[in-house]
Amino acid sequence: MLSCLLCFQLSSIAQAPAIIPNPVEMKAGKTTDNFTIANHSTQVFISDSSLRPSAEFFINFIKKHYLLDLTLTTVVDANRKNVINLIREDPSQESLVKALITKQNPTQVVGLAKSALIIEKNTSKNPEKYMLDVLSQSVAIRSASPAGVFYGIQTLIQLLPPSAKPVPLQAKAVSITDYPRFAYRGMHLDVSRHFFDVNFVKKYIDYLAMHKLNYFHWHLTDDHGWRIEIKKHPRLTTVGAWRDGSIIGLYPGKGNDKIRHGGYYTQTEVKEVIKYAADRYITIIPEIEMPGHSMAVLAAYPELSTTPKLSKKVAETWGIFNKFNNVLLPSEQTFNFLEEVLTEVMALFPSPYIHIGGDECSKIWWKQSAFSQQLIKEKGLKDENGLQSYFIHRIEKFVNSKGKTIIGWDEILDGGLAPNAIVMSWRGEKGGIAAAKQKHKVIMTPENFMYFNHSQFLKDDSLTAARFLPLADVYNYEPVPAVLTPAEARYIWGAQGNLWTEYITNPAKVEYMLFPRLDALSEVLWSPKSKRNFPAFQERLKQQLRRYDFMGIRYSRRYVL
Repeated sequence: MLSCLLCFQLSSIAQAPAIIPNPVEMKAGKTTDNFTIANHSTQVFISDSSLRPSAEFFINFIKKHYLLDLTLTTVVDANRKNVINLIREDPSQESLVKALITKQNPTQVVGLAKSALIIEKNTSKNPEKYMLDVLSQSVAIRSASPAGVFYGIQTLIQLLPPSAKPVPLQAKAVSITDYPRFAYRGMHLDVSRHFFDVNFVKKYIDYLAMHKLNYFHWHLTDDHGWRIEIKKHPRLTTVGAWRDGSIIGLYPGKGNDKIRHGGYYTQTEVKEVIKYAADRYITIIPEIEMPGHSMAVLAAYPELSTTPKLSKKVAETWGIFNKFNNVLLPSEQTFNFLEEVLTEVMALFPSPYIHIGGDECSKIWWKQSAFSQQLIKEKGLKDENGLQSYFIHRIEKFVNSKGKTIIGWDEILDGGLAPNAIVMSWRGEKGGIAAAKQKHKVIMTPENFMYFNHSQFLKDDSLTAARFLPLADVYNYEPVPAVLTPAEARYIWGAQGNLWTEYITNPAKVEYMLFPRLDALSEVLWSPKSKRNFPAFQERLKQQLRRYDFMGIRYSRRYVL
């Protein structure tokens, strides 16, 4: 059965548009069939109210970048011309689709196969699937879900020229059927090492939406700063959100700048960001680090550490050092504190997932702690790895009781994996493979392929973490390890890029490190594996970089191909 609305003739076919991520199926139309967007006269029709965020996103984009005003309408009019139809489809709307397409484009549907206008019955198998058809008199974006329509909008934007005053403004004629390869398509931002305000976090979310990513991992706490208001424990932000300096240059650094750095998001601001992301079909996963990476907590509440009588400070240097980086004591006081914190966090975030960290815990502190050693004996644990497992199990049980699921870095495998935990594999793929074999969901984010804080070039023109991650390596990464059986491979939920900000102090540097590696990531996660081709991607990237110039997005000029 034909899945697109148009079967284009072979003559006068335009070159296929440069779309990133590469769609599953795409057929370019004739240039004479391009759709013109006209000031005040082009209308955006939505078939139901759930599509309003997508329509408003597109209307605002056109207003901001092309200075044209479009009109939103909910009135069905099959005779309407110059319209962009956003349709949340189901079999009951088959007659609506036929009427809109055939009457709005009568000369282009003559001889159209009947099956091309039949709404597919299997859309529920691909809830993010969309179909996009650009004709001379109308555009149609159809999906069984509002998210699918939104992804169609992102593709439609890439059919427009990357220039400020095109006359006329036209979308290239095309017929596309598209859906993602992976259900989890994520990107991370560390706001602990360096704080970024709400306006930039929203811009960052827009970048993810543009590339059809659907999860934003918000790294809110670490040794270097606590970034979220917790009403029951105000010292987390009055004390834990601020450090008195940062090392200068690459670790170990050349002294300390002695500049006070910090900031945090109020709960009102967090709600604002969550709503902003939800309108772009992005789920925010908050991360509250434990039991390690907790110096910001312990600076505020030293009684939760293994050395409660010793004062502590928010970390001013990067990395994990057993001598300095104390950890949470696995006491009832600590668990009560964490439950109170997580209760507020889970009430804020509608996400079914809470990231609890679990990585790089300096277990030497438990080894030196009489309380911790006694607890190991009382619980019949093997060692400090077993104590970490006990800690994570305790937290998981509480989180599960609130209807949520924990995600943790692959160290949560140490000592035994919690029953329902999702593993984020960063120390290579070993942890992810082990978790998949245990039938746990896995998010692949190995440091050597997915850490965008690493240098893009062997001789970078900017201070970065001292490793090398070129664009090609990101693009060629395969999230499903070959060693897994087909049954085990089904537990690979997706993958994620990470942006740690030790050496990223401002929004311009974030963009420089993110682009265009985010484009490569999006294609790894969205496009069919069989369609990935790095030289072809580089050709399409040329158009994308022009779009970044047009939109004012920064990237390394060394990528101008």
